[in-house]
Amino acid sequence: MTDRPVSPIQEPGQYFFPNKMGRIVLLAMEEVMGRNGVNAILNLARLQHRIENYPPNDFDEAFSFDELGRLLQALDEMYGPRSGRGLARRTGRACLKIGIKDFGPMLGIADMAFRVLPLGMKLRIGFEVLGEMFNRFTDHLVRLGEDKQYYHWIIERCGVCWGRKSDSPCCHLAVGILEEGLYWISGGRNFYVEEVSCIAAGDSTCTILIGKHPLD
Repeated sequence: MTDRPVSPIQEPGQYFFPNKMGRIVLLAMEEVMGRNGVNAILNLARLQHRIENYPPNDFDEAFSFDELGRLLQALDEMYGPRSGRGLARRTGRACLKIGIKDFGPMLGIADMAFRVLPLGMKLRIGFEVLGEMFNRFTDHLVRLGEDKQYYHWIIERCGVCWGRKSDSPCCHLAVGILEEGLYWISGGRNFYVEEVSCIAAGDSTCTILIGKHPLD
């Protein structure tokens, strides 16, 4: 694939997630593929300093976009794009399960008052709160759009595909996080979730479409 100009928004530079989120990603990956599997991925990604040395459970912004991009690129290289996609989505779902224990009470989406709202209202509030969390605690930039059929999860600076080039959308970790969030908010329903544009594939944003109504 030929080199292309860097997106005007996803410009070169050092951007970070808090240590807590980096730790959640590695713990989630370990849940999906085991400790030895994670160590192999960290070796391939040249992130040996993270082997048996996950980030601390704090909000210091020290887990870089570059580290996450390399980690997910290594997943595809080791298992191939199709299996890598499945593992990344499963890791994303596990991230949400682990993360909701830390962030849910802080953001108010674990409250009983939230859980009894109508589904449409819960979805909208859930997306807004999740986007606010990324924009507040990380250098990830997210905004929400919508049309009659879909919500649009629009990432303008994306740590998931940071530094990567791909022929097709590759933010499968983000898709998995949204899938599990929808499942959790809706009480076990499944929704259409698909990434339709990706900065790594040359687009201006990473955009994920989410159906407004459950599939089941």
